[in-house]
Amino acid sequence: MDPAASHARRAFAERLAARPLLFDGAMGTLLFSRGVPQRASLDELVETRPDLVGSIHREYIDAGADAIETNTFGANRFRLAPFGLEDRAGQLSRRAAQLAREARDVAGRDVLVAGSVGPLGHAVRGPERAPRSETEAAFREQLEGLLEGGVDLLVFETFNDLDELLSGVEAARSLSDLPIVAEMTFAEDLVAVDGTTPQTAATALARAGVDAVGVNCGVGPLVCLDALTGMGRPSRDLARSIMPNAGLPQRVEGQFVYAAGPSYFADEIERFLDAGASIMGGCCGTTPAHTAAMRQALDRSLARRAGASGVTEAPQGASEAPRTAIVERMAAGSVGVEPPPPTRLAQALAEGRFVISVEIDPPRSVRIERTVEAGRLLQEAGVDLVNISDSAMARVRMGAMAVAFAIQHDLDLECLVHFTTRDRNLMALESELLGAHALGVRNILALTGDPPRVGDYPTGTGIWDVDSTGLIAILRRLNRAEDQAGKPIGAPAGFTIACALDPTAVDLERELDRLTGKLSAGAEVIMTQPIYGLEQWDRFMERAVLRWPGGLPRPVLLGILPLHTARHAEFLHNEVPGITIPDEVRAAMHAAGERGAEVGLEMALSLLSDAGSRVQGTYIMPSFGRYELAAELVRRVRSQLPVEAARLTN
Repeated sequence: MDPAASHARRAFAERLAARPLLFDGAMGTLLFSRGVPQRASLDELVETRPDLVGSIHREYIDAGADAIETNTFGANRFRLAPFGLEDRAGQLSRRAAQLAREARDVAGRDVLVAGSVGPLGHAVRGPERAPRSETEAAFREQLEGLLEGGVDLLVFETFNDLDELLSGVEAARSLSDLPIVAEMTFAEDLVAVDGTTPQTAATALARAGVDAVGVNCGVGPLVCLDALTGMGRPSRDLARSIMPNAGLPQRVEGQFVYAAGPSYFADEIERFLDAGASIMGGCCGTTPAHTAAMRQALDRSLARRAGASGVTEAPQGASEAPRTAIVERMAAGSVGVEPPPPTRLAQALAEGRFVISVEIDPPRSVRIERTVEAGRLLQEAGVDLVNISDSAMARVRMGAMAVAFAIQHDLDLECLVHFTTRDRNLMALESELLGAHALGVRNILALTGDPPRVGDYPTGTGIWDVDSTGLIAILRRLNRAEDQAGKPIGAPAGFTIACALDPTAVDLERELDRLTGKLSAGAEVIMTQPIYGLEQWDRFMERAVLRWPGGLPRPVLLGILPLHTARHAEFLHNEVPGITIPDEVRAAMHAAGERGAEVGLEMALSLLSDAGSRVQGTYIMPSFGRYELAAELVRRVRSQLPVEAARLTN
C-alpha cells in the first residue's frame, strides 16, 4: 500500500491481509420474494419500507457476513427518473447508509458498511446518451449521499462499460479517501459488453487508484472465477474480489428461481481463495443461506490452511475470559467512612499530565462485543479514558452505565459516563449513581439531555426534575456522604464531576453564567463542544478572564471532532447545534478533495498542538463510529505533543 494512502485505505488493506472478507448476498432477490412488485423502485424502499430493508441487512449479518451493502444499486438520477424520484438520489442514498449502519449497531458485530453504486443505465449508451457533465453529476449526488450516511467503503458493481466505471471511480476519488472495490461483469466469452477483457479492466482500474478489482453478477461462479483468474494475481496494493450470481434464473410462477444453491457456493470457496480472492460474496439469487454456507466453508478452509502452516488462529468471534460475577465487582466498591482513592482521570489532571479521551457510542443492540473492541483499539492507541454517551440526540441505545462497566471490567480502561437528567426522576438519578459507584464507574459528565421529540420516540416525555447544574449538586452531596434529602449513604462517594461548555455560543455571557453556576455547584472538570480554530477559544477566553482573571479555575478538555469531507464540514456547521466551523476551515476541506480525512486529522492535530499550552487535555468525538481514525489521531497526539498539560493558574 502506498505510504501516502489514507488511514482508512491502509486499515482496509491490513484487514484483507489478515483475513478474507465475506460480503452479503442479494438484496433485490429477497425484496421480491417478500412481496415487493417487480416494477417497484427498490431504492425508494429505504424510506417506504425501512423495516424490510433493515431486517434483510440483519439477516445477512446473522448469517456471518463481514460486510453489508447499502440498498442503493440504482439510486442515481437516471434510474430513479421513471419513478419521479430523480431529485432524491442523494437523500435516498444517505438514508440507505444510515439503515445499514443501524442494522450493524443492532447486531453488535464489527461489520463494514459498503456503499453500493451501480451503472447509470441507458444514460451512458446509445445515440441519446447524456452529456458527461450530467453523468458525473449523477455519480456525485449518489456518492455524496452515501458519504453523508457514513459508509466505510464504496463498491462499484455490475459495470459492463469500463469508461463509465472509471468515471464513477474518478468522482469517488475526488470526494473521499475511503477504500474502493470496483467490479465488472463479463459474458461467458470473458468479454464485457463494451469489449473490455478482465486483464484490461484490472490494469485500468489499478491506475485509477482503486483498492480492489473483481467480478460480480454474470452467469454464475464458474464464469466469474475464470474472469477473476484473467485479471491476474493480486498484489500488495490491489486485492481481488468475486461476487457471482447464483447461476442463471428461471421464471417459475412469476418468480425468478436460481439454480446454484448454498452448498454449491460453499464448495466454491476453496477455488475463490486459490484464485487470490480476499473479498467474496454473492449477487443476484444469493440469500442469507448462501452467506451462512460460505461463512462455514471459509472458516473451515482458513483453519485448515492455518494448521498446515503451523499457525494457530482463534475462532472467529472468540470471546474474552468470562466475566466474574457482578456481586464480586460490587464487593470491591468503597466500604467504610474514608473516601475512595481518586479516579485515574482526577489523578492524571492533578499530576499535570495531558489527558486524552475519546467518545464511544453504546450499541443499538443487546450485543456489546464490537463496542468493547472499539475500547480496546483506543486503549492500544494510548487514550487515558473513554467517554460513553447517553442516548445522544434522544436515540435509544444501550445504557451508558452498562457499557462503561463492561469496558472497565474487560479492559481495565477507565470510562467517563455522559449522564442526563432527561430520562430519570430525582430518585432514579440517585439510585443509578449509587449503583454506578459500587461498580466502579466514577467519572460523570452531567448533562441535561436532548428532548425526546427529536429522537426515536417523539411522543415520549422528558423528566428533568433537575438540570445539569442540579445533577452536579447531587453528585457533590454524594461525595459528602449524603443524598439530596440529607440522609447518609454510608460512606463518601468518589465521583469526578465534569460539566459541558460551548465556547462558540452566540451568547457568551449566558454561557459564562451557566458555567459559573456549574462550577459553583461542584463541577471539577470542563469539557467543551468541538472547536475548529484557536481564535474560537481565544474569543471565549477574552470574556472568561473578566470573571476569572487568572484563567478558568478548573481543568479543560478541549473538544475535537475531526472532519472527513467537505460535506461533513458543511453538515456539522449548518445542521448540528453547538458546532461552528470557520469559513477558512470549510474552505480547506473543500480544497482537500479525496484527502479529506487526512486533512481533517492534520487540522485537528495542529489545533491541539497550538492549544495544548492552554488546556489540560482533549476530548475527541469520532463521526459515524470511525474509531480507527480517532485512534490514529490519538497516536499522533501522543507522539507529537508534550506529555505535560498546561498548568492551572488559580
